Amino acid sequence: MSEDRVSRIRSALDALDPSSLDIRDDSHKHAGHAGARDGRGHFSVRIVSARFEGLLPLKRHRLVYDMLGPLMETDIHAVAIQARTPAEAALQAEKP
Repeated sequence: MSEDRVSRIRSALDALDPSSLDIRDDSHKHAGHAGARDGRGHFSVRIVSARFEGLLPLKRHRLVYDMLGPLMETDIHAVAIQARTPAEAALQAEKP
């Protein structure tokens, strides 16, 4: 089930034309949590896209949530998002 959810999340975020996309299912860390009782999962998303250029972090997160749309009702209870531009990702990679 987890791989299927990750695949659906990846498909939804492909609309942002990411140069890098990492999706991690963190649901196991939330077993017994009230939000996990309905079967939806907890995920972490690291995405790099030129579509984030000129957008503040809140707007970037809103864009990701917009792409996830219906999955927030059926598959995702919570998602932690790191959304960077290619330049920000390159700068981050240069840091020791």
